[in-house]
Amino acid sequence: MAAARAEARGREAAARCHRAPGPPPRPKARRTARRRRADTLTARRSPPAAGSQRARSGARRAAVFGDECARGAFFKAWCVPCLVSLDTLQELCRKEKLTCKSIGITKRNLNNYEVEYLCDYKVAKGVEYYLVKWKGWPDSTNTWEPLRNLRCPQLLRQFSDDKNTYLSQERKCKAVTTKGNKFLQPAIAEYIVQKAKQRIALQRWQDYLNRRKNHKGMIFVENTVDLEGPPLDFYYINEYRPAPGISINSEATFGCSCSDCFFEKCCPAEAGVVLAYNKKQQIKIQPGTPIYECNSRCRCGPDCPNRIVQKGTQYSLCIFRTSNGCGWGVKTLVKIKRMSFVMEYVGEVITSEEAERRGQFYDNKGITYLFDLDYESDEFTVDAARYGNVSHFVNHSCDPNLQVFSVFIDNLDTRLPRIALFSTRTIKAGEELTFDYQMKGSGETSSDSIDHSPAKKRVRTECKCGAETCRGYLN
Repeated sequence: MAAARAEARGREAAARCHRAPGPPPRPKARRTARRRRADTLTARRSPPAAGSQRARSGARRAAVFGDECARGAFFKAWCVPCLVSLDTLQELCRKEKLTCKSIGITKRNLNNYEVEYLCDYKVAKGVEYYLVKWKGWPDSTNTWEPLRNLRCPQLLRQFSDDKNTYLSQERKCKAVTTKGNKFLQPAIAEYIVQKAKQRIALQRWQDYLNRRKNHKGMIFVENTVDLEGPPLDFYYINEYRPAPGISINSEATFGCSCSDCFFEKCCPAEAGVVLAYNKKQQIKIQPGTPIYECNSRCRCGPDCPNRIVQKGTQYSLCIFRTSNGCGWGVKTLVKIKRMSFVMEYVGEVITSEEAERRGQFYDNKGITYLFDLDYESDEFTVDAARYGNVSHFVNHSCDPNLQVFSVFIDNLDTRLPRIALFSTRTIKAGEELTFDYQMKGSGETSSDSIDHSPAKKRVRTECKCGAETCRGYLN
């Protein structure tokens, strides 16, 4: 009786998971009647036929999965984020013929095959074939498809470009000849697959950055230099993240009651400074002068001319891989007028003592992300190594196009100013953004303002900015 009940529960659970009935047919490539996107090919296919033993084991696994799905319905409050990638989950579902709307696998698309990328190339009996990696399916289901069946011009173009890039690099060493070959050399195919996987990973990272940002400007990611993928231990944030034991007051204590902040006595006047911006929203004060913007207690609206930094980056920027050995960098995709706000420098707020400890560790790794908040005192430091925004990737230059300013909005604690970067001149579309790592929030230049750590005596780091006025070292 117990065995019968277990078997009945298994059938019931499998039904709940929508397992496709009957053994799947053998895959057969064919064109679909529906029109697909230009960059993908989707064909109705099924995995290879399974043996009886495999079918029985699959039914047992489906029963287990179904039972767990049923339990999950009763314990939704106990759910935790899954660390497995979406692709892996989709591959598991398709392998077991299970549907799950949460990850986009339905009865309608369970057996759909869509080209994810192209892995290899060959010519057989005068016909060109490409080895296809199917999206949401494991590598074991990759198949050779004739060129005439592929309607993915963008992926074909990327395949050709990646192959030519590899060959151009190897020809410099006179190591590769491909004329008349009907098969790609394994090294070429491996490089093409690596580039395809990198392209997918960078696109996912780009999507993640744009989901996390809270500003108008879009973020793009590009790497045409090497095979480097997204950083593994970087988390995008939009504002300071205080370390344990540090408190940042995010509520303003008072605000203005101006009807027109440009002409009336506003927040800057109350702080003893002048309004930082002109009517064109360009900064008009000298470096070292603090910026006091209207805050959450002010009666003025969002169109107030004294609300610039708090609106975030307005320009579309691109994180790209540099070709001069400086790692990642940031370039603007649109023209930026001189004296315009570009971005904030954010990260984890730590004490100067903790910055000293981390700085020694960063020295050994050769990275530079510490920025001293030394507008009035030297009590706190911003560490953008692990938590940060686009500014995390901005490189140093001895002749920069960005200038540092200290900003106060809701938090008026002079020990914790916000760090804003403004353009020093007109910046053309496609030009890299840079600032001087030795620039202080007070507008002065110091060797310990942003460095591997606040310590005064460190191993000197060679500068690669290439400017005519290059000092030769970052610190």
